[in-house]
Amino acid sequence: MQTTIVSAEWLHDHINDPDLIILDASQNANVSGLVPPYEGKYIPNARFFDLKNVFSDQKSLLPNTVPSPEAFEEGARSLGISNTSKVVVYDNLGIYFSPRVRFLFKVMGHHHVAVLNGGLPAWIESGYETALNLVPHISEEGDFRASFNKEILMNAEEIYKNISSQDHIVIDVRSAERFSGEIPEPRKGIRSGHIPKSYNLPFKKLLKEGKYKSKEALKDEFTKAGINDDTPYVFSCGSGLTACIAMLASELVNDNPVKVYDGSWTEWGQSEYPVEK
Repeated sequence: MQTTIVSAEWLHDHINDPDLIILDASQNANVSGLVPPYEGKYIPNARFFDLKNVFSDQKSLLPNTVPSPEAFEEGARSLGISNTSKVVVYDNLGIYFSPRVRFLFKVMGHHHVAVLNGGLPAWIESGYETALNLVPHISEEGDFRASFNKEILMNAEEIYKNISSQDHIVIDVRSAERFSGEIPEPRKGIRSGHIPKSYNLPFKKLLKEGKYKSKEALKDEFTKAGINDDTPYVFSCGSGLTACIAMLASELVNDNPVKVYDGSWTEWGQSEYPVEK
């Protein structure tokens, strides 16, 4: 199995593999205002991965932050996931929530995870069978054990020091209008603008009709954004979610080490750290 993305055809051919677990990461709402083209349909045998209420730090004042290894272990085990499991994750927007799930597994040391390119829409439009419900009950609990990998996370203090050191290229995947401060942030109390010396590569430029663009087109988008050297990348967005879309895109076409600033603009924009417009 690829550990980046898989096609609907691949998943259809392997859907009955005994060690394969399919996760549906769809959520009821998103700050990008995207609307799922299909409601009430699911890939057969898919299990619900609850990003908001289980697989985010419930004690954090910031949205979507990485949970503790213990909380992740408990949630993964309840879904029947073990360290030997191969995981394919999708969402009903095509590519939106699913890369975040893959990133969380990487943080927890599990690398046998891939995103379904095009998500549920690609599955349906390929003519494959759907189910009316997700798996309601997991009969056999998994024994997943996390191996926390903090090396792919950065915090606000590290991002602030990086303004001077430039050890990493900070890539902000919010829209150009939000990056430049031309429009207000969707979350109240958050300043407009961007982290000094960061680059803007809106995540929507990496996608076409709910799928990742070709590798050639992805490389071109990084180049057009002025990002074309071998410096490690750290991705940021509004809340650490869509940053993972661009992180996965980079893994498809670049060899640069990649990280995510988990607090992202929700944290930076309400802090005392400097802002550019």
